[in-house]
Amino acid sequence: MNRKAIGLSFSIVTSSFLGATLLMSDATSFGKSPVDYVNPLIGTDAHGHVYPGATVPFGMVQLSPDTRDTGWDGSSGYHYSDNSILGFTHNHLTGTGCPDLGNILLMPTVGALKVVPGDKPGEGYRTAFSHDNETARPGYYEVYLPDYQVKVELTATARAGFHRYTFPATDAAHVVIDLQHGIGNKTIESQLTIEDDHTASGYRRSDGWGGQKTYYFVMKFSRPFDSAGVGQVDKDVPGKTTTGSETKGHFDFKTKAGEQIMVRVGLSTVSVEGAKNNLRAEIPDWDFDDVAEAAHKQWDKALSVFSVETPDKNLEQTFYTSLYHTMVAPTLLSDRDGSFRGPDDKVHQAKRFDYYTEISIWDIFRAEAPLLTLTQPARVNDVVDTMLAHYDIFDHKALPVWPEGGKETWCMIGNHSIPMIVDAYFKGFRDWDANKALEDMIVTTDQNREQMDDYRDKGFIPTGDHKQSVSKVLEYAYDDACIARFAKALGKDDVAQKYLKRSGNWQDVFDPSTGFMRGKTADGSWVTPFDQNAINSINFNEYTEANAWQYNFFVLQDVPGLIAKLGGDDKFTARLDEMFDTKETIPNLSMIPDVTGVIGMYAHGNEPVHHVAYLYNYAGQPWKTQARVRQVANTLYTNTPAGICGNDDCGQMSAWYVFTAMGFYPVDPASGIYVLGSPLLDKITLRLDPKYYKGKTFTVIAKHNSPENPYIQAATLNGKPITRSWISQAEIAAGGRLVLTMGPTPNKDFGSATTDRPPGM
Repeated sequence: MNRKAIGLSFSIVTSSFLGATLLMSDATSFGKSPVDYVNPLIGTDAHGHVYPGATVPFGMVQLSPDTRDTGWDGSSGYHYSDNSILGFTHNHLTGTGCPDLGNILLMPTVGALKVVPGDKPGEGYRTAFSHDNETARPGYYEVYLPDYQVKVELTATARAGFHRYTFPATDAAHVVIDLQHGIGNKTIESQLTIEDDHTASGYRRSDGWGGQKTYYFVMKFSRPFDSAGVGQVDKDVPGKTTTGSETKGHFDFKTKAGEQIMVRVGLSTVSVEGAKNNLRAEIPDWDFDDVAEAAHKQWDKALSVFSVETPDKNLEQTFYTSLYHTMVAPTLLSDRDGSFRGPDDKVHQAKRFDYYTEISIWDIFRAEAPLLTLTQPARVNDVVDTMLAHYDIFDHKALPVWPEGGKETWCMIGNHSIPMIVDAYFKGFRDWDANKALEDMIVTTDQNREQMDDYRDKGFIPTGDHKQSVSKVLEYAYDDACIARFAKALGKDDVAQKYLKRSGNWQDVFDPSTGFMRGKTADGSWVTPFDQNAINSINFNEYTEANAWQYNFFVLQDVPGLIAKLGGDDKFTARLDEMFDTKETIPNLSMIPDVTGVIGMYAHGNEPVHHVAYLYNYAGQPWKTQARVRQVANTLYTNTPAGICGNDDCGQMSAWYVFTAMGFYPVDPASGIYVLGSPLLDKITLRLDPKYYKGKTFTVIAKHNSPENPYIQAATLNGKPITRSWISQAEIAAGGRLVLTMGPTPNKDFGSATTDRPPGM
């Protein structure tokens, strides 16, 4: 496919992956569903950090192969460049920059029994595999293990996994369980108990990212095993139960050619009994195909919230796979009965909502959370309830920062639970105590932020080792703006004024002499020397995983104020142009692996810049946004294994693409305002959930759309011409049709008037 406009290119991929892609595209051209366009292998190469295995939307269980268990590019346990598999574990992180989970490893083997993995095939139970014999689709994963002549099939429900192994004829078939294995974590204690001739149970307690976590399990085999054993390290121990830090086990069978051994596995953070209840409720029998089909249908329903039209099947596959990635996290933590193990490591009960974890808040508050209000509205109140319950349970009295495995990781800066809750409130999701939520926000911001005294009293945070001072000021200021909005809506004007004033603290780190946000010493002097191109300065002093360029535009709540600080519309857009077009390079780019997807000083592979390409609209030059967003989308996203240019971060990278493909983006995510870009799709229809929205559908039509026609010439909303470069949540919720006429050259009048620009706070 040849795409000339805006520098579009597709990377060369392996013939096997491309062949699978083309077959999928051909199949779906004959009336298949959106689910059939998804390829979970997209993003498993390079630094996407996603996994290809079986899960259902937002499920607790992610049953997927582990090809490695250490390293940054092993955060999900799988990397497309690997050629061997360790085994199949029941939970995984998606797109994160830290590794964890990888609990309860099962591995089917044939021949001499080995219960340690080994460093390469032949040394332990680890086995070779090929992508030529690998299939991944939503809710289902399959791979052939040539060393053992075993076909592995995996599927899942929300809280249980289902394995189907097809063995050759042998007297030495085994299913190995390794409770020492984990991804980037250490086993503290694990237990394995053989309950009867087809059932085993236990737990694994590990210490990793976020601290110690315990996962309980029960596993049932489709027929009695002929023998079994439990052990520590690589030796069996007497009896039917063992507890230790290197717990292993094996279940042995004599099989006929083509015989299938199935294993159903229930998971819980509460207890073995909780795992049994989850398994009993979700996979009560042995119909693997029925469970796989149910998972397929769940994904089909979730993904069918959108219908799209485009002649480009590669684009359609990229779009639906991106949408898929926005629906694998956050993940359920609560059992079927509502019980869950909270951040205090105690068991609690969610009585009227599902409790979630794996909420990558610093990432997803930007686009994924606003997207879920449109695509998954039934989950929004539950996520808010989760955040408020976290505050009540946790002895730190803080809203969550980055909960993982039910625990608080304290990962990243700010407290962006606040904009997520505020966004939900203003969009009508209010099945929780708003006044209590405001109190939680105030305590969180005033008592549980790093360097809060300096931020409050001085308006800035003095630079020092690892303080990330400039980034914290900018992000704290945005959270304060959201508190001000929320307090105003609740009639608390005094509170609103306090936080509105404090949301202007970003101005205290803006240096008018350079036009950059900069660090200050304790006496208020600018830190020198200053290099706007270098990442983090030294020791994370000023910026978080970024340089001065990448944080210079993080004033989401007051873009007009930032434009004024930078000297007005023309100087502001010139600075944006320079960010993308500069020939200078980042001198220490290798310092932070997260900084990827680089265009000039723009680094799309990390989140602080995700809104930047849309800022031209605020300066009356939306035609530049239209060109830029296509440049980013078409050069940094493809339907290949390396098709995500950086960590997907629980779906945020993918959410940016979904919004951009639709033609708009939430620059200020708690405002309910979407800034227009340039739709990638000719037509896209969002089906609105009637339980939450009065409108039936909202459709965006891009007339004359093509790679050569990226510029909006004119627009109508429900048949009436509009010249503004933004739309609102209320307009989407009411249903209707946005029609954008596209062309090859900019219409510089569209959206240029001051009254047509997106509003600031």
